[in-house]
Amino acid sequence: MLKGKKILLGITGSIAAYKSAILIRELVKKQAEVKVIASSSAFEFITPLTLSTLSKNPVYSEFVDGGIWNNHVELGEWADAYLIAPASANTVAKMANGVCDNLLLATYLSAKCPVFVCPAMDLDMYQHPTFQQNLKKLLSFGNKVIEAKYGELASGLVGQGRMEEPEIIALKLEEFFSSHLPLKGKNALVTAGPTYEALDPVRYIGNHSSGKMGFAIAENLAKKGAEVTLIAGPTALKTSHPNVRFIGITSAEEMFAQASKYFPVADIAVFAAAVADYTPKKQSKEKIKKEDETFSLELVKTKDIAKELGKLKKSHQVTVGFALETQDEEQNAVKKLLSKNLDFIVLNSMGDEGAGFQYDTNKVTIFDKHKQKTAYDLKPKNEVAEDIVTKILTFIP
Repeated sequence: MLKGKKILLGITGSIAAYKSAILIRELVKKQAEVKVIASSSAFEFITPLTLSTLSKNPVYSEFVDGGIWNNHVELGEWADAYLIAPASANTVAKMANGVCDNLLLATYLSAKCPVFVCPAMDLDMYQHPTFQQNLKKLLSFGNKVIEAKYGELASGLVGQGRMEEPEIIALKLEEFFSSHLPLKGKNALVTAGPTYEALDPVRYIGNHSSGKMGFAIAENLAKKGAEVTLIAGPTALKTSHPNVRFIGITSAEEMFAQASKYFPVADIAVFAAAVADYTPKKQSKEKIKKEDETFSLELVKTKDIAKELGKLKKSHQVTVGFALETQDEEQNAVKKLLSKNLDFIVLNSMGDEGAGFQYDTNKVTIFDKHKQKTAYDLKPKNEVAEDIVTKILTFIP
């Protein structure tokens, strides 16, 4: 959720400045772009080389550096958020009273973005009425304070004053930005991967689906704020996004049962799984021996998950299906769009090089219920997922 966000990190003179290195790594790991402004006293606790190496950007400290003017107005305009961590009592006092005697403070007074303040100091300083009054002034200005925590302090005392841990600070920034995401508050259901239909305890009927497309869609929906339930057949893929609940299944019957359970509360349903059309009528309890020259297998139809749930679709729900075709592609895709009561269907062609099962890329055409057709070039599947979710947003009531 911090991907592409521009975070300006202000570091002041506090022993907690060592945590800034960890904080930068957390932000960069979440794909944020980080620039650092440090007060001169901050360098008594952490070096500019460490900060620039981790942030992959120069560190700013003085108004003029090597004959070059560091424009505090441009820095303030660049940032999506200005995070001051650690914020010493001295810096908080200056911020609260408009003092502007270094680049960090000048940038604060110029910043139009949200400002987050992470105090760090000894417990008596933290509880002093003057500091608490300054903190309240910052809050009254619209700044956001990430309170110091109770714990062991550099003085050896134990109390409130310890800067919040970097992982939590990064999470709070994520939570802040996620509140502005277009799918915040929406529930999504995604099916992905193959299903395996057992012949006996050893063998099964399956297909070559890797689940990559469905997983990419689930991740993209989650990044846009949705709470996602991902129901996937056997696959080696994993998801680590906190907004994705993973449910592993094996057979078409199991996938239908789980999809039926979560569909009623879903605002969005994407049926991306390659569900087996048929399953053995009987499953042998023992391994079938290779005895006869020929072997006959009776198959019965599985439930068409998208079609069955399409019958239960409510007016606020957006449903999306997939069609992997080898002939009469557009006609078959449109037929499925109508019969399954979908808002749109994503057509894959087995004839397109680099598209279909197992590939990291895909080439799709979308047909929607308004009779619009949109063709896309061959792209990585995460970019195809972005296109599909962008299309979903046009159908959100």
